[in-house]
Amino acid sequence: MKAVLIYKFGGPEELKYEDAPEPIINPNDVLIKVIATSVNPVDWKIRKGEHGDIKFPAILGWDVSGVITKVGSDVHDYKVGDEVYARPDLKRNGTYAEYVAVKASEIYFKPKSVDHTTAAAIPLASLTAWQGIFDHGKLQAGQKILIHGASGGVGTFAVQFAKWKGAYVIGTASGDNIDFLKELGADEVIDYKKEKFEEKLKDIDVVFDTRGGDTQIKSIEVLKQNGILVSTVGIKDKEALKPKNIEGVAYMAQSTPNDLKQIGELVDAGKVKAIIAKVLPLKNIIQAHKLSEEGHTRGKIVLTVGE
Repeated sequence: MKAVLIYKFGGPEELKYEDAPEPIINPNDVLIKVIATSVNPVDWKIRKGEHGDIKFPAILGWDVSGVITKVGSDVHDYKVGDEVYARPDLKRNGTYAEYVAVKASEIYFKPKSVDHTTAAAIPLASLTAWQGIFDHGKLQAGQKILIHGASGGVGTFAVQFAKWKGAYVIGTASGDNIDFLKELGADEVIDYKKEKFEEKLKDIDVVFDTRGGDTQIKSIEVLKQNGILVSTVGIKDKEALKPKNIEGVAYMAQSTPNDLKQIGELVDAGKVKAIIAKVLPLKNIIQAHKLSEEGHTRGKIVLTVGE
């Protein structure tokens, strides 16, 4: 099979599009023919050596939409030919490949209303947003949520989920994304290049932080007493949370089929959509990583792999 491998940490040039052996499945795995995958920041952070240990040579990529071609002996809920999507285990070889072995406990049936290219943009980003604002942020209807990086892959899902829940949604983004985010459901959008959100906002129930750094520290100022700060990049200063009794949660999304089921139902109902910035073939992986690292894409970069 064709795949993208890395043999050492480094820049995008370390991504090698070449032949690789087809994965061997375990009894609780399925083998998926990858139709499409996508690029997430965790991909290039791992490539650069910033995010955990990996065994070389390694295949990156942790979004997949495709078709099951083999099932392990202990798998009973899926069969050959099923169309599925998933965010596979980050500790195993990933989805920048024509085939990937994935635990059956990490997959769910692809939303029926979208093609594989669209479905591949959903799992990792949507699970991160869903679990961040609902499981950890405990967001309820009528509450105010501030979403940093609202126009990114995770942020666009967070805006839509929060609006669907009935929250008042505020996003930070660059000025050229204001109208786009309002169409997506944001009640208010703050241009971080021209305005200081910490001077405009107060009494926020939940802050969903994908940025960290000073943005996170300033977010503490706008949270109400007993508010919740949820971050995908870690909590910088836990002591700063104490005066307001703010709950600070840092997390990484889990591969949860029931969440994929609920998200897929929202997609099929037309309540939520994946925002795709660009679609490229897998062999253009270096270009895709460079675009993602620039950090200015609206939504996701998708890679097509199979037919």
